[in-house]
Amino acid sequence: MAHALAHDFVVLTHDLDFSAILAATQGKKPSVVQLRADDTSPDVIGDAVLAAIAQMDAELRDGALLTVEPGRTRLRVLPLRRG
Repeated sequence: MAHALAHDFVVLTHDLDFSAILAATQGKKPSVVQLRADDTSPDVIGDAVLAAIAQMDAELRDGALLTVEPGRTRLRVLPLRRG
């Protein structure tokens, strides 16, 4: 997370710990794209990930948590708020 923040990168992960870090720290960056699928291979979910990133480009630049699941995409603007 520190490396991504320092270089203005977006973290792409299947690990839920990154969203937990954002919630615990109330971080505004780096943005995280979280894959929530049993099969995260590019052949299965790659097109959905690319489409979601393209659609949410501005939000990811500003700081967001983008969750991509089969058939569903959700976006939360950072920092994550409780409630």
